[in-house]
Amino acid sequence: MQDGERSGEVIIERRGTAGVIRLNRPRALNSLTLPMIRAIAAALHAFAGDSEVASVVISGEGERGFCAGGDIRALHESARAGDGLAATFWREEFRLNHQIASYPKPYVALMDGITMGGGVGLSSHGRHRIVTERTRLAMPETGIGYVPDVGATWLLPRAPGEAGTWLGLTGLDIGAADAIHAGLADLQIASLRLGAVIDALSGLPRGSSSSDVDTLLQGLSEPPAESRLRQNAAMIDRAFRFDTVEEILAALAGEEGDFAAETRRVLSTRSPTSLKLALRLLRAGRRSASLAECLGRELGACLQMLDNPDFFEGIRAAVIDKDRNPKWSPASVEAVGAATIERFLKPAEPPLSL
Repeated sequence: MQDGERSGEVIIERRGTAGVIRLNRPRALNSLTLPMIRAIAAALHAFAGDSEVASVVISGEGERGFCAGGDIRALHESARAGDGLAATFWREEFRLNHQIASYPKPYVALMDGITMGGGVGLSSHGRHRIVTERTRLAMPETGIGYVPDVGATWLLPRAPGEAGTWLGLTGLDIGAADAIHAGLADLQIASLRLGAVIDALSGLPRGSSSSDVDTLLQGLSEPPAESRLRQNAAMIDRAFRFDTVEEILAALAGEEGDFAAETRRVLSTRSPTSLKLALRLLRAGRRSASLAECLGRELGACLQMLDNPDFFEGIRAAVIDKDRNPKWSPASVEAVGAATIERFLKPAEPPLSL
């Protein structure tokens, strides 16, 4: 694999002792397709068994983004056609997320530029998560009638205070400092130095440990700016500590300042069903004992999404017609009944195998 294997959408190569995986759909912000998921999983398996490989690094081609998530247009078309591709994509993507979280060798993710949805799944489950001054990270699913997945309901509840609840419900993007504060990234390294990161990793001795990689990356890092989430932590914790969306919105209405007002405005544009389901999944994730448990619960919800009108309407408004004006059904949080949410919580059949 020294000279590289190119499968079109993913480039796989070995540089010295570094196994390198490069997402290669820059015009689509490296959004994930099923063949890409399979190529990455196969590469990770091969690198894990290669005694010459000391570490694995994953990056995105182009300067705009690491990975903007799954190819939602393809998922939309699959759901419309009922061909089973969407369900297969989610199952294999979630298995890949678990593979990354349990990877036996140091795994380094270069989260340069847009890192959203499935891109967070490819990176934030890894051992070494690098952000840059260009990073814009988000779990934007409530804005397209969907819910945070790829293990986000394991990651977000483990952020400080209610920062993860804020991220999961609003879907707003954050920068490097906020990503580190939320526990979704570890270090900031300037984008111009990412080539040096790969060069340095390629020179590591075989059998190097995660501690060795930590030392290398620390030497190339720079201090992040002040985190806006940290600055607003007290307000976020006050408003998002509740277990119903109605209570959160009421609490935000009683808060002063632009940050609270903007948060409440953004929530008013999100799918009411998605907001309620996302909060339910995040709270369940907080009580869960493992990533695998969260992934299984998320898969059950995702499969039910194939019959959810907001999923089709959200993607229509965002990527098909691009009018950015979805018509949610029901149109208000108050109109979303408990039975509606319960149907998304059925276990996946067959269960997710990891």
